[in-house]
Amino acid sequence: MAQTLTVPEMLPAKFTPTHKRHFIFAIEGVDAFLVKTASKPEMKTEEQTISWINSTRYVAGKTTFEPISCTLHDPIGPSGAQQVMEWVRLHFESVSGRSGYPDFYKRDVQFKQLDPVGTVISLWDIKGAFLTSAKFGEATYEGSDMVEISISMRYDNAVLQY
Repeated sequence: MAQTLTVPEMLPAKFTPTHKRHFIFAIEGVDAFLVKTASKPEMKTEEQTISWINSTRYVAGKTTFEPISCTLHDPIGPSGAQQVMEWVRLHFESVSGRSGYPDFYKRDVQFKQLDPVGTVISLWDIKGAFLTSAKFGEATYEGSDMVEISISMRYDNAVLQY
């Protein structure tokens, strides 16, 4: 005969969900407390088709990592815009028109997921990140919203350490 279980009987005794708001997104040269939102790594694998007589097989092709987006607060001091602009200048200097070497502008990023007491429970090492876009917000006389900076980063590789 079938037995009906209650919800507490189905859940593990020490089940604690991970919260979206418990994280640290650390970019070299940008203060971590400026980060408001950040996306975790996302990867996409192409499929390769192998046709043979009347059948089709599929195998994995190249894997690429999708860009990461991040929103930063822009306080008066320390200036988030200044920190982002210093990174932008390593990519491209608008005054002189010179570009930078990848060794100068590529940075390592870490995404740390925390438990409720602040222990790191998940760590993504993101290697070779560089800016693909930087939006420094807008100004308006309406509302009381704070200025935010939106950045998008492309990167070479991401490894989930634990």
